Amino acid sequence: MKRRRSILIAAAFLIGGILRATAADYWFAEGTNAMLAGQYAVAARAFADSAARQPAAGTFVNLGIAEWRRGHAGAAILAWERAQWINPFDARAAENLRFARQFTQTDPPQLTWFETASTWLPGNAWVWIAGAGLWLAAGAAVLPGIFRRRKTGWHQALATLGLCIFLFSITASFGVITRTQLGVVIKKGAELRLTPTRNSEMVATVATGSAARKLKARGDYYYIRTADGAGWIERDQFSLICPE
Repeated sequence: MKRRRSILIAAAFLIGGILRATAADYWFAEGTNAMLAGQYAVAARAFADSAARQPAAGTFVNLGIAEWRRGHAGAAILAWERAQWINPFDARAAENLRFARQFTQTDPPQLTWFETASTWLPGNAWVWIAGAGLWLAAGAAVLPGIFRRRKTGWHQALATLGLCIFLFSITASFGVITRTQLGVVIKKGAELRLTPTRNSEMVATVATGSAARKLKARGDYYYIRTADGAGWIERDQFSLICPE
């Protein structure tokens, strides 16, 4: 009975995955057709639906193009940032981001050194590399003794290399975690306020597309830090690059 139930659960997950992929492909095709017809609002909705079902760098690139052509610079920059989050090697996303930031005169997110290192590869890759480095270090240190072989210099070198890979990958993985608090202001003329209320004193006005770091949340507001200062912003005016 338990085995049959496990098979049914596995089959349900498989069918659900197939249906999500099929729906994502359908909305991607709808977005492509709408883009070719110049219906950019329709294309943006279709690509957003496709990305919600099956996030992919190419889908976010197209979503960004549709948003840009309908005049939503902040949403376009957010989409291209999400494309790079999934695939740091996507040349179209990188080129579009450079152009958009020059056009809007906004700066990219300010990263620490370990956050910069974490952008070199997709986020989940660092976990696998850390595991491989740990196994390499442990194997080089332990296996010679198990097989009753004398440890040599290259064994020690491999163990040291594995440990260095492990430590660097763990640091980069931490950078991935801290980067989940980075986001983009998606509304024109968004206002930073002193307290998380509509009647609060305004601290600064932030340009659409500006990068910011979320520090905390309260009710319908985020407390963010941008190049223009820090303050509270309404949730619908700011979106994280890596959605919660």
